[in-house]
Amino acid sequence: MEFDYILVGAGSAGCLLAERLTENGRNRVLLLEAGGSDAKFWIKVPLGYGMTFSNPKLNWNYHAAPDPGLNGRSVYWPRGRVVGGSSSINAMAYVRGLGHDFDDWRRSGATGWGWDTVRDTYDRLECYGAEKAGKAALAVTDLSNQMHPFSKRFLAAAQDMHWPVLTDLNGAESDGISAYRSTVRDGFRCSSADAFLRPALRRGNVKLVTHAVVEDVMITNGRATGVRYRVGDQQFMAQALGEVILSAGAINSPKLLQISGVGPAELLASHGVDVVQDLPMVGEGLQDHLAVTQHFTARVPTLNSRLGHPLGRGLAGLQYVLTRRGPLGVPVNQIGGFVRSERTLHAPDLQIYCNPATYSTPPDSKPVIDRDPGFILSAQPCRPTSRGHVRIASANPMDGPIIQPNSLATREDQEVAVCAGRVLRALASTPTLRAVIDAAKAPDITQMDDAGMLEHFRARASSVFHASCTCRMGAAPSHSVLDARLRVHGVRGLRVVDASAFPNVTSGNTNAPTMMLAMRAADLILEDGGR
Repeated sequence: MEFDYILVGAGSAGCLLAERLTENGRNRVLLLEAGGSDAKFWIKVPLGYGMTFSNPKLNWNYHAAPDPGLNGRSVYWPRGRVVGGSSSINAMAYVRGLGHDFDDWRRSGATGWGWDTVRDTYDRLECYGAEKAGKAALAVTDLSNQMHPFSKRFLAAAQDMHWPVLTDLNGAESDGISAYRSTVRDGFRCSSADAFLRPALRRGNVKLVTHAVVEDVMITNGRATGVRYRVGDQQFMAQALGEVILSAGAINSPKLLQISGVGPAELLASHGVDVVQDLPMVGEGLQDHLAVTQHFTARVPTLNSRLGHPLGRGLAGLQYVLTRRGPLGVPVNQIGGFVRSERTLHAPDLQIYCNPATYSTPPDSKPVIDRDPGFILSAQPCRPTSRGHVRIASANPMDGPIIQPNSLATREDQEVAVCAGRVLRALASTPTLRAVIDAAKAPDITQMDDAGMLEHFRARASSVFHASCTCRMGAAPSHSVLDARLRVHGVRGLRVVDASAFPNVTSGNTNAPTMMLAMRAADLILEDGGR
C-alpha cells in the first residue's frame, strides 16, 4: 500500500492532521490507531470521564516507574488508546495556556512558535456556537449556565482572594479565575475525532485502520519510507511517498522512534536495536503537571447530593437522555484558572481547579462519588523545571516503556509545591468557603506547616496527565529531537506532531496546545510538500 502521508496515532493531533492534509482532495493519508472505535456512550457523555479513566479497552493504562520525588510511588498515567486518543477520555477543559509559554518555546529554539503566531493558529482552530458552520473546527463551549449552583461560590471565593474573575480564561486577560470552557458540542464531547476526523473520512482519501499496533518505522538511507504494523495476528507494510508522521503521544512517539533505531545509541544497543540515527534526546526531557487536592465536606447541597444517590443518578441520566443537559452534560472541573502565589511574581505560577463534588478513585478503577455533600479544591504548579524520561524496556513493540517523571527534582519545584498548599489553605479560609465547609477531609492541608505541605505533596500529589516534551523542538540535536518544523534531526521524511514536541510544558491543560500544534504543523507539512 502506498500513501502520501502515514499518520501514526488517531489522537488529538493525528485526527486534525488527517483533515488538514487531505483538505485539498489530492493527498492520500493512512491513519493508524492502536485502539478501537470511540462510539461509546461514556466517551460521548461529558461527565462520563470517570467511566473511561481506567478502561483497558480505551486506555494504555500506563504506570510511571517508582518516583523518588513522590516517596517512591508509581503513579497511574492514563493515555488514550481509542479513536480520538486522549481527547476522547480527557476532562474536556479547553485552556490555551499563557502567552509567555510560547514565547519561551521560541526562545528555546522553536522559531516561529511565539505567542503572536500561536494565537492566530488558535483562532483558526476554534469554533464558538454556530461560527465556522460547515467547516471542520473544534467546538469550545461556555457551560457556565449549566454548572451546579455551588460553583458560584468558587467565583465569590476568588473575589475574596482578590483574584480577577474573568468571563473567558482564553481571552485577552488570562490571569484570574473563570468557568472553564469545554470541548463540548450540543451536549456531547467534541473530541478531535468528532471535530476533524469524521469530516475527513467523508472525503474518501483517508484510510483509518483501528487496532493497528505500529511495530517500527522503516528507514532506508536516512529517509523514512513507511511503517510495519500489526492488526491481530497479521502484519502489514505501508509505504509513504511523502512523510511518516508520528502522533502517538508523549509516551508512545519516543518509544516508537527508539524501537525504530532513532534515539540514544547506548540505550538502543543495550536492547539489541540497530542504531539508525544516534539522537540522544529522544525520550528525554519529560515534563508533566502534578496537582495537590483537598476534599471538604459541605453544609449545603453540592453535586454529591444528587449524583451520590441511585435515584438522583437515575433522574440525572433521564434528564441527559431527553435534553442533553443537566449534571451529566457538564465536565468534572467547573471553575478554575491561573493565579500567582505571590503578587510580586511576573506571571501566574499555579493553576486552580474547583469541583462541586467529592469522590474517591480506587487504584485503576472507576471514581466513586461520595453520598454526602462535598467539594474539591486543587492547585497545580504551572511550569515545573524537573525533567524525566521515557525509555524502551525492550525491543518488543508490545512492551510498555519505562516512564520516569523525576518529580520535584529541583529546589524550585519543591518551593512551588509548598506554595500550592499555602494557596489552597488561603482559598479554603475565605469567608465564602468557610461559611459552607463542614470539615476538611484528612489529611487536612489547611493545618500543615510548610514542611508538612511538602511531605503531603510528595505523598499524595498526582499527575494531571499532561505528559509532554519527550521529542522536543530545538535548534540542535544536542538538546532536542526536532527542528522548528517538527522534522526529526538527521532523518528525512519523518516528523513528530504531538505534545512530545513541546520544548517545555505549557502552564495549563495540554489538549488545546496539542491541537494548535497540529494545526500549525499541517501548514508546515503542506508548505514543504509543495516544494
